[in-house]
Amino acid sequence: MSDAPPPVELTTVGPRGATAHQGDRVLRVDGLEPDTDAELGGVAFRTLPEPGEHLATFATVNDVHFGEEVCGLVSGTDVGPVFSAEPGDPPYPEVMNRGAVAEIAELDPDALVVKGDLTSGGTDAEVDAFLAAYAPLADRMTWVRGNHESYHRLDRGAVPTQEVVLPGVRLAVLDTSLDGVEYGGVSADQLAWLDDLAATSDRPVVVLGHHHVWDPGSAERPERYFGVDPDDSVALVALVARRPRIVAYLAGHTHRNRVRRFGPTGDVPWVEVACVKDYPGAWAEYRVHEGGILQVVHRISSPEALAWTEKTRHMYHDLYADYAFGALDERCFVIPTERAD
Repeated sequence: MSDAPPPVELTTVGPRGATAHQGDRVLRVDGLEPDTDAELGGVAFRTLPEPGEHLATFATVNDVHFGEEVCGLVSGTDVGPVFSAEPGDPPYPEVMNRGAVAEIAELDPDALVVKGDLTSGGTDAEVDAFLAAYAPLADRMTWVRGNHESYHRLDRGAVPTQEVVLPGVRLAVLDTSLDGVEYGGVSADQLAWLDDLAATSDRPVVVLGHHHVWDPGSAERPERYFGVDPDDSVALVALVARRPRIVAYLAGHTHRNRVRRFGPTGDVPWVEVACVKDYPGAWAEYRVHEGGILQVVHRISSPEALAWTEKTRHMYHDLYADYAFGALDERCFVIPTERAD
């Protein structure tokens, strides 16, 4: 077995600093200038720009899965390996979410949005555990259910539309979950609400929901898509295309960092952010500036969290790490707040 150290992974790049991980070792550099070439742990990068005055900051988490006991288990298959907390250790959702809460509290954002999958089994006790863990952030938190709740017909968090108004941005939170199924949808009433909000908003609008959308340009149109139903996805993309105030759609559900852009909506990013509960163990920061919004994804870096995520990176025959981590420009980038013609 090789004694060579693990490679350095550049995890996070902001306008004035960056973070990398080498196994469970954390490397950081601060005090950099925006939009400037730099290096950390032998990895070259360029810091993000700061597009004008900083107006507000919000954060998001998703797929926190309180109550889950086995990580990587796919029902009906023998794909592995799977992982559980060691006897006597606290449940891993508690470890990961405790780390996320501490880091977000240190950031002290103006708002936090939790984009669904609060639980594993959709029980009231698991929702209560989520709320207890996030109590330090409750005064600024907006949360919505995901498929782990709606599949079990739990209606806590089943709020069709929610609005959060911050300096420089309006957050439109949709419940994309449908009772009794794992896939998602957006109703005519939700679309009408969003259409009116975007038509009358005096500032950019960021839409958030649990499920990612289906690509309207895809050659395949499945009857049951894992994300938002294809018909509803087409309607949502069309709405965004005609409402230039909408500048991004932020989702979870897939447990990976990914960004897609569709022809009808131009530079608008359709974002997925990795889960809290396992590798890489992520949360996202959004810095709202007068000329753009920076997405900066962070890996939860408490020692206990890194010990867990270094194990779970090996799920699914060692394919999970590449799938979940995503490319740097899918984790850290600028969301334009003005649509190109």
